[in-house]
Amino acid sequence: MASSTIYPFDLSGKIAVVTGSNTGLGEGMALALAQAGCDIVGVCRAAPGDTPARVEGLGRRYVDVRADLRSIAPVEDIVRAAVEACGRIDILVNNAGLIRRDDALTFGEDDWDAVMDVNLKSVFFLAQAAARQFVAQGGGGKIINIASMLSFQGGIRVASYTASKSGVLGLTRLLANEWAAHGINVNAIAPGYMATANTAALRDDAQRNGEILNRIPAARWGTPDDLAGPVVFLASAASDYVHGHTLAVDGGWLAR
Repeated sequence: MASSTIYPFDLSGKIAVVTGSNTGLGEGMALALAQAGCDIVGVCRAAPGDTPARVEGLGRRYVDVRADLRSIAPVEDIVRAAVEACGRIDILVNNAGLIRRDDALTFGEDDWDAVMDVNLKSVFFLAQAAARQFVAQGGGGKIINIASMLSFQGGIRVASYTASKSGVLGLTRLLANEWAAHGINVNAIAPGYMATANTAALRDDAQRNGEILNRIPAARWGTPDDLAGPVVFLASAASDYVHGHTLAVDGGWLAR
């Protein structure tokens, strides 16, 4: 029996590129992949914080790549740097994201473009660059996009974020349709309400925090650790027959 069948979640020797790996959900997923056996190529606009030390503390390698994904200019350089440092890439986690809030009546073009560029445009072109590298390596590979509850729902005051995350869900399906023939799995994770820096204002608002918790069957905010199992699953041989799926990790939010 093949080792991948005996240990389907084992990622030993795999190389994972994780964007936005320096904080919050990105850091949590990078650490989960490292714990499963991956070396991590962390792509961040700013300093990677303590993520490198935490990855290396798990016995894995961390490669620091600085890139600003508000433009697609660094996309090819990201893949090139990963391959030069590690010899290949096996997994891409498109996690880097941006949110801007304003009423739809006054939402500006700059806020629209900034969010769409990071959350959708860079996701497509980085996935494209990774897929080209996967094909050059002989096929296979895993791409995991980070969607949102607003891939399924409308939300309020986040017009460009909702549009971009709805786009991520559709793009994930499209890429799965085209690239499954190359042995490439393209899927997404849609986190629910997570206790990160991006949601601090919501959690600090007693009324809004209560409304959110009352809607979540699990009765708590999610944490980066809640994405550990899902990201390892979608990065591993355990998900080889999963294509184009967006997995909600939401404490039951969408079930209500």
